[in-house]
Amino acid sequence: MQIYLPIAEVSVNAFLLLGLGGVVGVLSGMFGVGGGFLMTPLLFFIGIPPAVAVATEANQIVASSFSGVLAHLRRKTVDLRMGTVLLIGGLIGAAVGVQIFNALREIGQVDLLVRLSYVVFLGIIGGLMFIESLSAIRKSRKGGKPAQRRRHNWIHALPIKVKFRTSGLYISVIPPLLVGVFVGILAAIMGVGGGFIMVPAMIYLLGMPTKVVVGTSLFQIIFVTAFTTLLHATTNYTVDMLLAVLLLIGGVVGAQVGTRLGTYLKAEQLRILLAIMVLAVCGKLAFDLLVMPSELYSIGRGGH
Repeated sequence: MQIYLPIAEVSVNAFLLLGLGGVVGVLSGMFGVGGGFLMTPLLFFIGIPPAVAVATEANQIVASSFSGVLAHLRRKTVDLRMGTVLLIGGLIGAAVGVQIFNALREIGQVDLLVRLSYVVFLGIIGGLMFIESLSAIRKSRKGGKPAQRRRHNWIHALPIKVKFRTSGLYISVIPPLLVGVFVGILAAIMGVGGGFIMVPAMIYLLGMPTKVVVGTSLFQIIFVTAFTTLLHATTNYTVDMLLAVLLLIGGVVGAQVGTRLGTYLKAEQLRILLAIMVLAVCGKLAFDLLVMPSELYSIGRGGH
């Protein structure tokens, strides 16, 4: 069933959008990521303008993340104190990111920025996660214990320490606050929840247990992406509500399925699957930029 999206100014199949929303919802429930790192490029591929895709995708991330976090709250695997610190930083970062997004949109460079940001960040994060997860799986198959994360590093020497009981940590609030700011900027510019950055940071930088990382990540994503959507809707008017509703319906259903699937996989398996998906999306975006140079020229023409 073909429908016309007024803000995006394109016609698409409604069932295709519902299916995409469902797939991304499954990822949200399984991995604790908003799913925007996959959905936003997919929207590019079916003809949705990057500016509209970035602003509208945040709606679907809110819905799928909210659906997923409810399941984790029932299991008591959400560190609300850590999530609040990440959230404060995320709101600050989102406000900054929207200003950067709007400034670049005015000079016609936002599409190129979004695509290049995906290639760079997905490539780095996906590569690091894949290498680490593959190493952990190999050690596990050999019968040895997986490598333990270092519990004490430079972070523990920083001031303003707070006890995060659910995570079993006593660390400074400065690192999670900065992680939140960085993720908020990415949410505004790239149309992502930032989970593909935040989940590895929570595990390897902050030293949080994997069992509470997913739920805590989703908790922060809900509020930051909702705030980002509000800013985009009121400043650059690029939120297509019809597109958002279709993605939202699929995302809510998919998140519940993904949360259940996640309980059947080990932490190392979850991380390597996420890494493979991240690298696949990165490769597709990089390929499109390299083989279609005419697109680069059209992006740079003063916003027309």
